[in-house]
Amino acid sequence: MIEGLDWIVIAASLAISLGIGWWAAKKNSGTSESFFLAGRSMPWWLLGVSMVATTFAADTPTLITDWVRTDGVSKNWLWWSLVFSGMLTTYVFARRWRRSGVMTDVEFYELRYSGTGGRILRAYRALYLGLFFNVFIIAVVSLAAIKILGVLMGLDAWQTILLGAGVTMLYSVAGGLRSVLLVDFFQFGLAMAGSVAATVYILNMDSIGGLDGLFANEAVQAKMSIVPTGDSSWVSFFIIPIALMWWTNYYPGAEPGGGGYIAQRSLAARNEEHATKANLLFNVAHYALRPWPWILIALASLVVFPTLESIDQAFPDLEEGKLGHDVAYPAMIAQLPAGLKGVVLASLIAAYISTLSTQVNLASSYLTNDFWKRFCNPKASEREQVFVGRVSSVLVLALGSLVALAFTNAAQMFDVLLMVGAGTGLVYLLRWVWWRVNAWSEIAASLTAIVSSYLFTSKSTLPFADPFGWSVAMGPWNYVGPVILTTFVWLAVTFLTEPEEPGILTRFVNQTSPPGRGWDRFRTKACDPSEPSMGRDLIKVFFGSAGIIAVLVGTGLTLYGVVLPGIPLLLSGICILVPLFRSPVDNHQG
Repeated sequence: MIEGLDWIVIAASLAISLGIGWWAAKKNSGTSESFFLAGRSMPWWLLGVSMVATTFAADTPTLITDWVRTDGVSKNWLWWSLVFSGMLTTYVFARRWRRSGVMTDVEFYELRYSGTGGRILRAYRALYLGLFFNVFIIAVVSLAAIKILGVLMGLDAWQTILLGAGVTMLYSVAGGLRSVLLVDFFQFGLAMAGSVAATVYILNMDSIGGLDGLFANEAVQAKMSIVPTGDSSWVSFFIIPIALMWWTNYYPGAEPGGGGYIAQRSLAARNEEHATKANLLFNVAHYALRPWPWILIALASLVVFPTLESIDQAFPDLEEGKLGHDVAYPAMIAQLPAGLKGVVLASLIAAYISTLSTQVNLASSYLTNDFWKRFCNPKASEREQVFVGRVSSVLVLALGSLVALAFTNAAQMFDVLLMVGAGTGLVYLLRWVWWRVNAWSEIAASLTAIVSSYLFTSKSTLPFADPFGWSVAMGPWNYVGPVILTTFVWLAVTFLTEPEEPGILTRFVNQTSPPGRGWDRFRTKACDPSEPSMGRDLIKVFFGSAGIIAVLVGTGLTLYGVVLPGIPLLLSGICILVPLFRSPVDNHQG
């Protein structure tokens, strides 16, 4: 359990977060744009760090620990492969989100689509994302926090929920996005420091014996391969993610074409260059810098807690139904000495609150701007919109906290999120490129993905309760099946329904200048000569992705002691990425 010094560190961290949040709240002008987009004036470095902080939730290290212990390091390609989608957003879509001028990515629907279909789609997505999807994510990160604080602080589930929700409401509900961004910056620094410090200490424990001792352990050797070794895992964890998943799936932080809090941060940027560089910083930090401390701790847990029974014996007071391989991460943090344990625990609490605050602010923006103002009271004043935003923030936070109490396993939740978005990614990409995509295409894709995700999931018995009736066992057919069915349905609906009105498409083209020559028939304004070509953008996407993967894999190989090709890969990745940050980004002038 934690000691007095740990409590002091945790209390100081929470006090600093609240102080920053309340200070930032005073900077708001009281308008909806200030509350939800921080006045569209944020610098790239702050936005990029905020994106990374949001993805560094309390569930991230526990999920990775679960994967490494059950299927090995190579299973991380399920999310590493999403770098391709992230870099595509960086160089093709981020600047176009900024120039669209919308308040949210859901408002975008009525910029791109027209008539009844556009209105239905906007209302549906506002409620789906606001009251289901973001509530689901809040539940996922809350579940991880329940396990972590249950092991390390002895808190019951409801006590963890009250802590996270209480602190989040105090600054996020009051200060909006500006408070979220500034607190994210502090919390990410704390989270990274805690993660690295914990890794160094754990590796030097007598039972581990440093990197050499860790990698000499037979249990660790069976899990440490960066690429899959078995035929089935090669297909499930590498081929499908690399070839299919990144462009066919809608997943938070890696939406094809951008979306969610990635689009929100891009919309809040000072200009298009800041939007692009914010996304670049996010992808580099998210994929290249953060994973290995978590992976090393996960591998070390195989030495200290080789089985679930050993975890159960060490922590007999863990709440019933919450035992799983993901508990091994907080179990390892419990091995840290006083003070350092407080720093790491404070960083995990910060990561939890950071993600809560983003999801709450994002969900409330959908419910306020895209449902209340659009369909309930179009004449709502700025004061009323901010009030509704705060009320909906509390509602979403309460719903997510309650749902968290029904879940037991973080890996289960990740699989469900992948499945309900399987097959939808392509339509989100093509709506920027292909004029024939219409509102009914997106409606059909979203609904079919939800239905097919249930139809194609395995009903085998799994070691966790499933409140939705899903028993997700991710295999090749479980994912490919929904992708094929969803793609077939939305393409059929596209050709069976009328295209969007030419006037709407003309407005969309003139305002955002989407990529591709297919839009020329609707363009009435001359193209900006400073606009980079699609080919130039895709070259940057390729090199950016290659650089990030080179740093990621090179770091891992170097840690494993495989200096050739580890160090050359690492150095080549750095040499690719540094010029990308230094290269200017052309701003569209209209």
